[in-house]
Amino acid sequence: MQRFLKPFSSAWGFRRLIYSMAEREVLGRYKGSWLGLFWSLVTPILLLVVYMFVFGFIFKARWPQSNGVDEGFASLLFCGIIVYLMFSEILGRSPRLIVDNVNYVKRVVFPVDVLGWVAIGNSLFHFFISTVVLLAFVLFSGKGVGLSILMFPVLTLMFVLFLAGISWLVSALGVYIRDVTYVAGFLTTALTFLSPVFYPKSIVPEKFALVMDINPLTFYIENYRKVLVLNEFPDPTSFAIAAVVALGTFFLGYGFFQRVRRGFADVL
Repeated sequence: MQRFLKPFSSAWGFRRLIYSMAEREVLGRYKGSWLGLFWSLVTPILLLVVYMFVFGFIFKARWPQSNGVDEGFASLLFCGIIVYLMFSEILGRSPRLIVDNVNYVKRVVFPVDVLGWVAIGNSLFHFFISTVVLLAFVLFSGKGVGLSILMFPVLTLMFVLFLAGISWLVSALGVYIRDVTYVAGFLTTALTFLSPVFYPKSIVPEKFALVMDINPLTFYIENYRKVLVLNEFPDPTSFAIAAVVALGTFFLGYGFFQRVRRGFADVL
């Protein structure tokens, strides 16, 4: 049992370090700008307005569940995009997460595994800001938020565990195989279209349904839409399967990272 709790106890033991490093990254992103941290709120608002204008008024696109309402399309689209952006940021950054922090790797007492938590903390901050903007838009459009919102913390916890496993696995591979950077870049682009970001899973032809089902992003995008926009609860069966996959990815990534981390300093 202690072995399974180790990644959680490690994160809790270094929580102040993780928080301070994540805070420094968030503030550093907007360092020197006039609006500073306020950009983290302005950016998702501007993106939502752009999506609503382009897809709602120019393309006149409609979402099956939106009943032809522009606001419904914009919120469903924006929800998928913010989930994808969090995943793509972690996947795109992870291959060089260790390589770009050689000074930490060379320090014997520094817990290198916290770098994954720091990257997630940075992305999670912007994800929450975008979610607040989304919920405000949903309320403003008159849709309202139902009891399904109670599943948001659980769904987010699962997503964070999944991303942490991905981050550890990819960052460790990135130290030994530099080509991982290019593979991650390709996957980031490909998953933009192979995930139900700009469309619902329901319109995908049945012969391609398997491709969507094996893509873990499909579950998170579809269920974040249900919880935040459509006022629906996730399917219990798919939710249970996703929870197992998230935990499996988390422990697999952490175990692999710990096994190969001793060689980081020699390679770098």
